[in-house]
Amino acid sequence: MAPVEEPAEPRSTSHTAAADAGQRFDPGYVNAMSHFYRGELGRIMAWRLRLDATTNWAITVTSTVFTVAFSIRDVPHGIFFFNIAVVWMLLWIEARRYRFYDAFRARVRLLEAHFLVPMVLQNTRILQGDWQKMMCEDLLMPSFKITRFEALGRRLKRNYIYLFILILGAWTTKIFLHAPVPVTSWSTFFNAVAVGHGMPAWLVVGVFVATFAGVIGTTLYISRVSPGEFSEFGMRNRAMWRM
Repeated sequence: MAPVEEPAEPRSTSHTAAADAGQRFDPGYVNAMSHFYRGELGRIMAWRLRLDATTNWAITVTSTVFTVAFSIRDVPHGIFFFNIAVVWMLLWIEARRYRFYDAFRARVRLLEAHFLVPMVLQNTRILQGDWQKMMCEDLLMPSFKITRFEALGRRLKRNYIYLFILILGAWTTKIFLHAPVPVTSWSTFFNAVAVGHGMPAWLVVGVFVATFAGVIGTTLYISRVSPGEFSEFGMRNRAMWRM
């Protein structure tokens, strides 16, 4: 008489998911990807420090110009031309650095979304898309993920808009405080604007208005078309983060 086979015990869902994850993520693969993730994370932190460096330079230059402009009455308000030019130059440098930071950050986010999340959940069913192929293509042929203008707009939105507004406010204050005659009308204002540097008043006012309009316009445009590094969670998704 043939022995009766006992029915196999059903495996739990968690055990099945763990086994599937073990088949998908062998120890060698997990170890290599973990080191790769740590390396890319260290790279974006290095570029992040470079972004902070240019911002600190812009703040230092602005503070120095403010000190000279308001402590010495005879210094013309045209010194703020120099201040604006330097800050624009540093903003351009920082935008270029931000493009590198954003390119490497995209790799980190790709690993977090498509490698770490399945590992944490122990679920291989969410391994969808060609993320591994995309990662390999980006390693072979690195490319920027945003344009120069978008990078400049993001840095302007985060930091530099406050510097520009502060400079323009200080520039106006300098004109009113150190005017040869009290500014009581548009004519006396234009006379005060033209004093001390030999440039026509219309050029000074044009630079002032163009800078203000460019800064505000670019910031508003980027805020509408570019989500930035982070986006706000809606009320529907906040329940996912309850501790």
